[in-house]
Amino acid sequence: MGSLGICGNPCRRFAVLLCAEDSEYVRETYGGYFGVFKAMLAEDEDGSEAWDLFRAVSGDLPGDAEAELYDGFVITGSCSDAHGDDLWIQQLVSFVKKVDSMRKKILGVCFGHQILSIAVGGKVGRAKSWDISLRTVQLSPTLTPISSLNLPSSLSIIECHRDEVKELPPKAEVIARSNQTGIEMFRYGNNIMGIQGHPEYTKDILLYLIDRLLQRGFIEKPYAEELKANIEVCEPDREAWRKLCVTFLKGDLKGDLCSEFDN
Repeated sequence: MGSLGICGNPCRRFAVLLCAEDSEYVRETYGGYFGVFKAMLAEDEDGSEAWDLFRAVSGDLPGDAEAELYDGFVITGSCSDAHGDDLWIQQLVSFVKKVDSMRKKILGVCFGHQILSIAVGGKVGRAKSWDISLRTVQLSPTLTPISSLNLPSSLSIIECHRDEVKELPPKAEVIARSNQTGIEMFRYGNNIMGIQGHPEYTKDILLYLIDRLLQRGFIEKPYAEELKANIEVCEPDREAWRKLCVTFLKGDLKGDLCSEFDN
């Protein structure tokens, strides 16, 4: 079970909802995917933040009273299908609906992005093909420019997925697209934001995942070698994505991104 951190007053609490089992490599190198996300999002040098882990993939989620104590949640990627009927996935979708009604911030990445879309009434399904790449996404004019972040109109991000968001309800707004995926990023109200790519990934994590996909027969060796060669010569805009995610998740303290999102 997740446990509440201890910090000074005022204290901001955030939780990572882990939707995949940590591989030995990521666990040893980064302290698991919890460590990967915390490295990107945590700003707790002054002890004013607490970050906790809930293993959603094992059915571990905060109860109603516990969820009220958190300022925001991050839903990670997964090897599972967001449109699957596993019990833990159904429970996660129900949890998102609950904390949305509490107006808590929720950031979803890849699988998490797809879970958020399902929770608000969208549809998810198989893409035409795997997208394993360093891809450029075009940000919506409603998102940029944001003077406090100085974001460009396009950003590069690591992608590794074979499902995608197919449809969103009218109240949702698409805020990034690419030539591969029509809904790279969306927001719903002022408290939900999904990103199809992986702002938290380093290139070595993606290279490791390519090897795993090759070993499991999901991709062929020539394609894997081509991917590795292309990835080695490029860099994702990790710092820009970090600023964007942090500003969304903690906007009321860091220069509220949500005011830019308001209709």
